[in-house]
Amino acid sequence: MTYKGIFIALLFLLFSTVVLASPKADSLLNELSSTINSRHRFIEQKKERLEELKKVMKNVGDISLQQQFSIYNKLYNEYRTFQYDSAFTYALNLQKTARQLSDPVRETYAKLKLSHTLLSSGMYKEALDSLHTVNPNQMPDSIKIDYYALTARAYYDLSGYTQDSYYTPRYNNTGERYVDSALALLDTNTLWFYALRGMKHEIAVQPEKARADFQTILNKFNPSLNQYAMAANSLGNYYYKQGHTDKAIEMMARAAIADIKASVKEGVALMTLAEFLYNNGDEGRAYDYIKQAQEDATYYGAKQRKIQVAAILPVIEGERLTTVEGQRGRLVVYAVVVTLLSVLVLVFAFIIFRQLKQLRVAKRTVTEANTKLQEVNESLFEANRIKEEYIGYSFNMYSEYIDKMEKFKKALDKKVIAKKYDEINHVMKSLNLKKEREALYLSFDKIFLKLFPNFVPSFNSFFKEEDQFIPKDEQSLTIEQRIFALIRIGITDHEQIARILEYSVNTIYTYKSKVKKRSLLPNENFERKIMEIKAF
Repeated sequence: MTYKGIFIALLFLLFSTVVLASPKADSLLNELSSTINSRHRFIEQKKERLEELKKVMKNVGDISLQQQFSIYNKLYNEYRTFQYDSAFTYALNLQKTARQLSDPVRETYAKLKLSHTLLSSGMYKEALDSLHTVNPNQMPDSIKIDYYALTARAYYDLSGYTQDSYYTPRYNNTGERYVDSALALLDTNTLWFYALRGMKHEIAVQPEKARADFQTILNKFNPSLNQYAMAANSLGNYYYKQGHTDKAIEMMARAAIADIKASVKEGVALMTLAEFLYNNGDEGRAYDYIKQAQEDATYYGAKQRKIQVAAILPVIEGERLTTVEGQRGRLVVYAVVVTLLSVLVLVFAFIIFRQLKQLRVAKRTVTEANTKLQEVNESLFEANRIKEEYIGYSFNMYSEYIDKMEKFKKALDKKVIAKKYDEINHVMKSLNLKKEREALYLSFDKIFLKLFPNFVPSFNSFFKEEDQFIPKDEQSLTIEQRIFALIRIGITDHEQIARILEYSVNTIYTYKSKVKKRSLLPNENFERKIMEIKAF
């Protein structure tokens, strides 16, 4: 084979796994990535609006209760899809102000806003408890419509969450009755009518009718960003179920772009899009988008959103790791071939010129190439062993987590079936997140020390005896050692380390600075020496 043929074969080998989307879908994904990079601009615009509203409330004694109610309502709407805790707080403020006004309509309106926030956070029981205290009979039609629509969504969401052959049909039937009540009060030529009817058709597995309703919203009306995202999201799910993957990716990308422009942090479009792309073989974009979805879920603050993202993230991360390792293998092959070509050139030079000087150069080149190749092989061997250990560790952890969640769900189901609602809180308190996180840290310490058994003595060798860090036992690390253990396995981003250890970024910087100041090594060499600590 000629050199040109070898080069072309290498290029094919290196890039043979690239997945191509349709030009339109690819263009929208590029636009989405650009929008994600600009997300801080949209967030700043929202924060400016919030600050303006909060300034007015600083002089609360100078404004009437009606004005206070109006401002609390605006603050709630800004926070509704942005931050769960703040939305919940302002929904409570709406209720308090409505009671001060002795206005039943406003009280009911405020209660519906609180119910909506509870529902968005996945607190289905609390949302339904709140809705069941509402009596819509004496309310205006606008309140009745909101009540019926919200109650319908609560039962539909509960149905999707339960996934039980006995309860799911009953929840769906109840939700459908409430949707019909809302539709009976709505003008048939409104966006809200098509949105509710589309939701009804979607749950009733009437995909063509649902598609027609959601497409009408985009074609006939001028939806807000939130309304556009809702319709596009539903259309994306429709096309995906029909097997039209490119069209599904296009619509879900449009929904995600609308969510970001509206600073929506509780949306599911980006998470769903990541799953679509992963199933379509585009692990790179899927990983970027699921990480952003995780950041949004953490910012929003509701547990349900975090759990949804956490169910998908490990799968995509594992596939991405496999892909990266495959690319490394191809790079090694490329390096070997290039090295062989270099050796051939040196051999030809030796035959032609017969000069001792070129012979020494050739020997030196071969030696350096072999040394580099050996270093690459050692690095790959270490990386593969670490990958195998951590994949096994991850599957074990996720298995234990699923077992715990299953036991937790069974305990809740048992209380619900027995109608012992007052005991549910005791079940909830049995979930000790602090204890679970401590167990996670101890588990990480054990698997890390299994991979790097000499880490602690090597780490302490960088300090005077009186300044060394001594763990409480042989299978654990100190906080300082745990930070540099994460750095040793390749997690160097301070924000990511802070999230893993539940510290602030400033705290991570402080720990690192204190450690380096106590070290015998120069600050600029400390992390390099950490990376030189060998595994196994």
